[in-house]
This record gives sequence, C-alpha cells and structure tokens, in this order.
Amino acid sequence: MKASTPTSFSHLLELLKSPDEQFGRMIFANDWQVPEAFSYQVNFPRLEIVVSGQYTNIVSTPEGVKTHTLVGGEALYIAPNCWNKPDWQHSCSVLSLLYGRRQLGFSLVNKRANVAGFYGVQKFSVPMRAGFAVDNILEALNALAKEPNKQLTDGYLIKALLAYTHQLVDKPIFNAHSRGEDLYQGICIYIQEHYQQALSRADIAAHFHISPSHLSRLFKQYGHMTLADYIVWVRIDRAKFMLMRYEFRLVDIACRCGFNDVNYFCSVFKARTGKTPSEYRRLSHQS
Repeated sequence: MKASTPTSFSHLLELLKSPDEQFGRMIFANDWQVPEAFSYQVNFPRLEIVVSGQYTNIVSTPEGVKTHTLVGGEALYIAPNCWNKPDWQHSCSVLSLLYGRRQLGFSLVNKRANVAGFYGVQKFSVPMRAGFAVDNILEALNALAKEPNKQLTDGYLIKALLAYTHQLVDKPIFNAHSRGEDLYQGICIYIQEHYQQALSRADIAAHFHISPSHLSRLFKQYGHMTLADYIVWVRIDRAKFMLMRYEFRLVDIACRCGFNDVNYFCSVFKARTGKTPSEYRRLSHQS
C-alpha cells in the first residue's frame, strides 16, 4: 500500500480517461441468478479493466449465466452485491477499481497461463470524496446494470467514471487522513473483497508488506474492533445478505462466507446476532 501514485497507474488512467478514444466492449455482471461457488460478491461497486491478454468471467445476466472473455481495452462492471467468477485460465493483466465508501482501491494483477498464482501485483488506495459527482455516476451505472439495452450509454458513463477516478488519483486528499489510516482502510477493503478465503493475520500482513504486529496496531488505533473481530463481522454481514437473498443450505453459506465448519458458523452467527441462521432467514422473509 502506497501513499503516492505509482507511475504505471497514473499513465494507465491518463490513457483511459481520454474522451477521444473509443472505450472497448463493456460487460455488466448482475445478480439475476444465484452466484456460482467461489465467485466474488461484495457490497460495493467494482470496475475491472483488461489491460492486456484475455480475462474470462462467468457472470449473471438477464439472459442467464454467461461466460465472457474480455480482451485489452474491454471492461467488466460489477454493481454492489452482484457477482462474477474469473477463471484466470489465460495470460492477462487486469486493473481492478474498488469503489468503497471511504477508499478507492486499486489492484493491478498479472497472470500467466498454466502458472499458479499472480505476479507483479500492485495495490494502493486513495480516500474517496463522499457527496461528489462520483456517487451519482456510480448510482447511474448500478441502475444501468439492470437494463437489457445499454450500449448507447454505458461507454459515456464509464468514461465519466474514469475521468473522475483520475482526478481522485491525480489530486488525492491525503491531508484529510494519515497514511496509517489510509493503509487501514485499504486493508478493510481487501478483507471485504476476500472474506470467503482463508484470512490469517500473517497472510494479510505479508500481502501489505507490513509486520503482523503493525497490522494489529493499525486496527487498535483506527478501528473499532480487533482484526479477528472485523473479519468475523464482515463474514457474518455477508451471511445475513445470503440468508435473506438466497435459499442456500447453511453449509453452503458457511463455506461461501469463509467458515470451514457449519456448526462453528451457526454458533458464531447466534453469538453475534442473537438468532440462529435459520431463525434469521425466517424472520427476514416475514418482514
């Protein structure tokens, strides 16, 4: 996590914001069908831009679950609580923009075909400016994602979003937050995005190139709970959404929310909410 903008990101966003260049094909991921296992689903909007190579995703559309392979210059927009499932079978470079409430997160990952893991991963974040035009742009894109015909307008909205994103990167408001708080917010975004995976203190610290003790201090200084409690809070929050939205079995919800044991999931859920998952689902359907 860096407080300054890497040159590669700045140059890339400069090219993408140009109104004179035709933006490539735009795909929208929705939530018309139940999410595939191990798909990505978070409560904030995401934009994934293919820099090069081929990026294949399974997404939900009004016509059913579809598989799309995007190439350089094309993009995938995922509205809040919608899902996508990348397969990472091909070599590619993908820039992900994560529009959290407090932070705008960036993640540039590179993948080689037939090679496990990623390389050249770069991550950083800048504070969001709540109440500005970006909120209206994102709201329009979220509404547009539900419409069947959007070719005439989606490119203009994406260009507007990228232009505003460039402004946030070009003139970040770091004076409003300390570098430690920016790092803390970036870690929170990472946990919200990867809640379904195994998340240990050591692994998260290594991902952000800090020590485990420094990670714990960040949550003690800037958070309202410990790292472990925050991970559980995120997972339980996603479990609540799934209980209300889908008819998944409890064992499936537990797995999709990062709990390896359904009995432990039920115990933690009741301790945090005062209700069993089944009671929560029943009451939410009655309201």
